[in-house]
Amino acid sequence: MSTKYSTIIIDDEPPARDRLLKLLGNFPETFNVLDTAKNGREAKQKIEDLKPNLIFLDIEMPGLTGFELLEALETIPIVIFCTAYDEYSLKAFETNSIDYLVKPVRLERLEKTIGKLKLLDRHFSTQNFSSFLKQVSFQKEAKKMTSITVKKGDKLVFVKLEDVSHFEAGDKYVNVHTNNEIHLSEQSLTQLEQKLPDNFLRVHRAVIINTDFVNDVQKYFNSRFVITLNNPKKSSLTTGRSYNQAIKEWMNI
Repeated sequence: MSTKYSTIIIDDEPPARDRLLKLLGNFPETFNVLDTAKNGREAKQKIEDLKPNLIFLDIEMPGLTGFELLEALETIPIVIFCTAYDEYSLKAFETNSIDYLVKPVRLERLEKTIGKLKLLDRHFSTQNFSSFLKQVSFQKEAKKMTSITVKKGDKLVFVKLEDVSHFEAGDKYVNVHTNNEIHLSEQSLTQLEQKLPDNFLRVHRAVIINTDFVNDVQKYFNSRFVITLNNPKKSSLTTGRSYNQAIKEWMNI
């Protein structure tokens, strides 16, 4: 008889939490989802209260990252990382004690995770895992976020970052501009700025651009710049003065 794992899902993106919750519903004999958490601090409290024996954990979250959360726990449950970053190359992912899922999580990939769980060594070593956490702090620069989860009606859409020309803050949501469409994200620009790869640059309190889309940059009054993007709309964006230093460093001037 297979083990049924009491489980908590930890992810700062509501669509990602909803998707994983739905996927786990296909395996009621394996997962008993106790709760979800939207950040590391909330997750720490719920783990201490509910004492799950397994967690699905995002890595890059505001407040406490997934790694910082694990370092703060006295007892570490079985961990299955679930993140949009695909280049950590973590040594511990090669073991049967944990797994590493890249968003968007696919049903067939989750089935392989269940296979690993069936082979899991019951003597899960907190000491070995703590050693792994120390090692991983030196590998963070290898991260690479490849997609962002947005909501489109009742559907979840995973937009590739290479297709995003810029992010622009709206009244309630952040507008995600691609070549052909504008999507809505529930994440703030500040949250996105912490996660996005180096080719994304914040140039205004309300704008983050994909520098791969930049067509030209012109000087503007009050020491600002006007950046024109090479997208269908030829978007023209005026920068904020407080972002001048970062922009000049990007342009090497």
